[in-house]
Amino acid sequence: MLASRLIQAGEIKVACIGNSVTYGAGLQDPASESYPAQLQQLLGASYLVSNFGHSGATLLKNGHNPYYKTKEFEQALTFKPDIAIVHLGLNDTDPRNWPNYKDQFEADYNWLLDALKQVNPAIKLYVCMMTPIFSGHPRFKSGTFNWYWQVQQLLPNIAQVQKASLINLNEALHNQPNLFQDNLHPDREGAGIIAQTVYEKLTGNYGGLKLPAVFGDHMVLQRQKPIKIYGIANAAEIISVTFGKEKVTAQVDDNGCWMATFTPREAGGPFQLQVEGKDSTIVFNDILMGDVWLCSGQSNMDFPLRAAKLGDKLAQDVSNEASLRLYHLKGISPTDNEPWDLETLKKTNALTYFNGTWERASLTGAQDFSAIAYAFGVYLKAEIGVPIGLIQVAVGGSGIESWVDRYSLEKDPLLVDMLSGWRKSDFIMEWNRERADVNLKLAANPKQRHPYEPAYNFEAGIAPLKDFALKGVIWYQGESNVHNPELYGKLFSTFVSSWRQFFKQDTLPFYYVQLSSIDRPAWPYFRDLQRRLQKEIPNTWMAVSSDLGDSLNVHPIDKLPIGKRLANLALQHTYNSHIHADVPELRSIEQHGSQIKLHFANTKSLATNNHQQIIGFEYINLKGQIIPVNCTILQNIVSIELPEANSVREIRYAWQPFTRANLVNEQGIPVSTFSVRLKE
Repeated sequence: MLASRLIQAGEIKVACIGNSVTYGAGLQDPASESYPAQLQQLLGASYLVSNFGHSGATLLKNGHNPYYKTKEFEQALTFKPDIAIVHLGLNDTDPRNWPNYKDQFEADYNWLLDALKQVNPAIKLYVCMMTPIFSGHPRFKSGTFNWYWQVQQLLPNIAQVQKASLINLNEALHNQPNLFQDNLHPDREGAGIIAQTVYEKLTGNYGGLKLPAVFGDHMVLQRQKPIKIYGIANAAEIISVTFGKEKVTAQVDDNGCWMATFTPREAGGPFQLQVEGKDSTIVFNDILMGDVWLCSGQSNMDFPLRAAKLGDKLAQDVSNEASLRLYHLKGISPTDNEPWDLETLKKTNALTYFNGTWERASLTGAQDFSAIAYAFGVYLKAEIGVPIGLIQVAVGGSGIESWVDRYSLEKDPLLVDMLSGWRKSDFIMEWNRERADVNLKLAANPKQRHPYEPAYNFEAGIAPLKDFALKGVIWYQGESNVHNPELYGKLFSTFVSSWRQFFKQDTLPFYYVQLSSIDRPAWPYFRDLQRRLQKEIPNTWMAVSSDLGDSLNVHPIDKLPIGKRLANLALQHTYNSHIHADVPELRSIEQHGSQIKLHFANTKSLATNNHQQIIGFEYINLKGQIIPVNCTILQNIVSIELPEANSVREIRYAWQPFTRANLVNEQGIPVSTFSVRLKE
């Protein structure tokens, strides 16, 4: 028990009831480092906090180590607390317990809370959603993950029945695996986060009025959708929010959260946003209503306008454009081939790797912004005539797994294996692992975070955008997943689903760029996979970039046409304009003897981009030999004359890693890399 001194008159007695996490297992000095000890420091002398944690305890009475039989429970009842913080359930996920006795969990939990009420009918009860169990735990896949979430789902109902408050310790720590060396017990910093979370719930002191970093001067809010202004403040405060001439009030809940919702508006502005709390007022100016696009991926999305072909001219042409706004979330350190300093390592662990502010498009800001995203915004705005807000968050070299939320990876029986020990895992491209090892050379924590780590970029870059409404997403990524196209197919589907759930937009459109061409053998297979993915996942569309590639450079500089292709796709599918921007796609095949005819959709008349003979077609014969072929075009049909009938197994196009394949439709849109097997 933490507090052994005599109870002073007027002290509020707080009992921390739980298992080893409450006790402080794994800490060098639980008496001073456990969460109850740190909670005592936060609450001060008017409270007496006692630690009644028992390592290995189960809530279940029939569990292998039931808490109700421990001396700590007896001491807690004798203590007659005014407040009880109950954090139990982790050990109930043990296979000795949950499969056998799960139907008894609610009754046993209610019995324990009733027992506390009997010794003090005026007691205030707090039920804790459990701290995380991370995927490196030895029983995670065999059952712990499923059973953990079955327990979690019961806790809100228990709290409601008992009229107890709910404290979400999972939300506070689920994105901090670096604080759990054994995947179950938090270190001193993690215990401090628990203490702070409990302190805030007990006192209602959340540090006063704050808004997410995505809110700021010059921002764009999504038109034609409810306008949500939200943030943190002290519990029970009334927050007054004025947007333009409209005013809305919101009450802060007991979790410190508030949200004011305004009716949807059409494009326009500028507006002022004023948020007023009890002791402070925050004002943002020059806000526009328009369309907000999230622009993400790896280095080719991060590639700056100043380095792109004709990028300087585009920046100058639209510099000081009042209705194009940029929110550039930059990483605090590039993932180059250098060790990171200790301050960078610390900030990366704290999920503060990204930072940025909204600004009007200017020559300086535009030059450092993504060339593709900037071109996309410029071309889009020119067509639709409404303000455009572009949010750029991209990391050079990052794999798609780093952009997927942790829960989506954990619940998949294959993808979960990407999380634990990722720096030695074949799931992750070898180049990424080696580069991360260089960046983290000075790290003392074996679980040091990094932007190449699965889930990291979601947790550090995307999660802070929660509840910020979007029009859509543009995405350019894949270079760091080319080593395993089959895995990428699963990851990409999971990624799209993950973001749609997070942003609460089931049909959120995704426009993505197919990898370019370069002399790397696996790239044609990957490009063909990307072509097929747009057919498999609704509301996704692909722009081809292979015609703009560089045989030696993974970062080709001709970026502006790619931005325009993405903009045209969005104009067709999101804005329903007259533009037809879909990639010409093989629709059907006819074979008559030694002649094969390929019929294409999304085109009226095929041609070549250089007015020369078609190049890029080849076939694979029955012996597996690859043979180039000559072709002719008639409207939307490509005719191939074979040396002999029935000798072809497969037709491929633009399959060379670096390709000069030149087939386009009447609008100049390139045909994608593809492969098709003939009927046997």
